Amino acid sequence: MKMEDSLNVFGDPLLPCSTDPLTGFFRDGCCNTNEQDVGSHTVCVEVSEEFLNFSRARGNDLSTPMEEFGFPGLEPGDRWCLCAARWLEAQKHDMAPRVYLQRTHVKALEIVPLTVLRQYAADLN
Repeated sequence: MKMEDSLNVFGDPLLPCSTDPLTGFFRDGCCNTNEQDVGSHTVCVEVSEEFLNFSRARGNDLSTPMEEFGFPGLEPGDRWCLCAARWLEAQKHDMAPRVYLQRTHVKALEIVPLTVLRQYAADLN
């Protein structure tokens, strides 16, 4: 996948989500995806304590470091490329973290409607 092919939910070039911690399915800092990314790690979020607790309770502990995978563990305020279905699950439980739409891959719209994502936008005025 070439970077110039990476578009956000508005059809514009995808902006990086986070390089510290380094995120993305490809660990390229962006929420890029392809057919190998079965989890669709396409939604750029700012994690909150509430979301981290929710995710841990659902069996996906994102706050504990796992050095063997180069994963530092997330803290509230970190940006991260989240699986679109996990974000939607959190949203249905009123636990969804804020979303950076310009940093969220257009493929996320196959799972989450833009109207729903916009309600959680951290980057719209």
